Amino acid sequence: MSLMPHLIIVPILLPLLTASLMLLLGEKHRPLKAKINLASTLAGLAISIWLLHWVQGGEQAGSIGVYLPGNWPAPFGIVLVVDHLSALMLVLTGLVGSCALMFANARWDRAGASFHALFQIQLMGLYGAFLTADLFNLFVFFEVLLAASYGLMLHGSGRARVSAGLHYIAINLVASSLFLIGAALIYGVTGTLNLADLAVKIALVPDADRGLLHAGAAILAVAFLAKAGMWPLNFWLVPAYSTASAPVAALFAIMTKVGIYTLLRLWTLLFSAQAGESAGFGGQWLIWGGLLTLACAAIAVLAAQRLERLASQSILVSAGILLASIGFARPGVTAGALFYLISSTLALSALFLLAELIERSRSVNEIAMEEDADLLPRPLESMHPPPGVNLDDQQQALVGKVIPWTMAFLGLSFIACALLIIGMPPLSGFIAKLSLIAALFNPGGLGATDAPAISVAAWVLVALLILSGLASLLTMVRLGVKRFWTPRERASPVLRRNECIPIVLLLGLCVALTFKGQALLDYTGTTATLLAEPGHYIDAVMAARPISSPVQP
Repeated sequence: MSLMPHLIIVPILLPLLTASLMLLLGEKHRPLKAKINLASTLAGLAISIWLLHWVQGGEQAGSIGVYLPGNWPAPFGIVLVVDHLSALMLVLTGLVGSCALMFANARWDRAGASFHALFQIQLMGLYGAFLTADLFNLFVFFEVLLAASYGLMLHGSGRARVSAGLHYIAINLVASSLFLIGAALIYGVTGTLNLADLAVKIALVPDADRGLLHAGAAILAVAFLAKAGMWPLNFWLVPAYSTASAPVAALFAIMTKVGIYTLLRLWTLLFSAQAGESAGFGGQWLIWGGLLTLACAAIAVLAAQRLERLASQSILVSAGILLASIGFARPGVTAGALFYLISSTLALSALFLLAELIERSRSVNEIAMEEDADLLPRPLESMHPPPGVNLDDQQQALVGKVIPWTMAFLGLSFIACALLIIGMPPLSGFIAKLSLIAALFNPGGLGATDAPAISVAAWVLVALLILSGLASLLTMVRLGVKRFWTPRERASPVLRRNECIPIVLLLGLCVALTFKGQALLDYTGTTATLLAEPGHYIDAVMAARPISSPVQP
């Protein structure tokens, strides 16, 4: 029997077992827990990479892995599915989770109890949401990741964090209630919650019940759009993300992508061209809602005065771009949007981590470092001028001053983040936006002679892509000048290896995407094509059969 189907459930079981071990160890073994947590997270990343390699180059093109945990056939039992889209999201979760945890182990894991257990439960919920193939278990994994995020959101205490955390909890509880109502209406009409089975039955829904089906889908969409950050449902996101601790905010950068993923998965499955009268339901709402989100977020970016709020507002910019791109329902646009999703998530995670280091010297809620074993050498603030160098009135060298290496690292990292988020060439952010613009301006593909006219929404999205990048550029320049060029009598922050390495890794991955952009675009293109042809997914799920029990003598 092939081992591959059983590996599908490992990304869920591994963090569950690790979290259980963390709780058994208690708070007295924090260093051991940190090492076990990191080892488990890296193991989950390795398995995710293996699954991505399998779906990309498996037995046949577009391989889809199906696992039946309860050994019941679809649509009666729980089903886990890994395909191109879910495998991509698994790897992204593992990458961001590993870097955020490495950063947290420098000092933030000491700011409260049960950090490592909550972190693993958060990963379990994220992995489960990307792998599940039915609405009920999607709700279960949503609640798992949200329950863990409540604890992580409040990790580190502080009045601002508690206040924003309570709003975060309240809005997500309301969204979860809407999730249940929408799922109940859909189940009442179709009699199933399995996604593949729903895709088959929606086209067969009687006209008398179609209004109720659409009402259930709309209520369900409101729950996902609130989690994805669509305006005006996103009022909670910026205060919550900007007050969370740096590693938690970095991990939360992928939380909104869960809502984006779910909308993309459900919309391409349930309201595809094969959905009869329901085909394309809600597409225009996604487009114009995404455009409105992008416009409002771009204006808010201009008002950002702190790097944490800039990163949070940039999350909403990316959400608007992705929501609008999904609504066009074109494989080329979807492929560019998926490339942008990867690049923006990595860059924004790095910016959340970097913001904490840049703002450290002015932070009023800094957690004291308990030991100095991992401290990097203190920065070199100045040096005696060599003979013959002119001095000013304060006997300071006019030339040859040394830039502290910590400030050089932070400055160069900030420039890299800025270029990625703005979308300046030649980095991956530019490639992502360029691929989106090319797909919008060539609806029929390159070389098409009968391509349809470019829609008004496409022109608006291209304009907002450019204007939002300009807004980010102005804000990045303003904050960069304020943080790095304004003269201040303040020592350079003291950094640790575990705080610098994750930022280098995240930015290095973005640079790697620049050089391997074509390979990722090919992968996202295949993913978008498979999403536009849901028959492969449906056939794979419905054809899965339980393992026969051994014959007893």
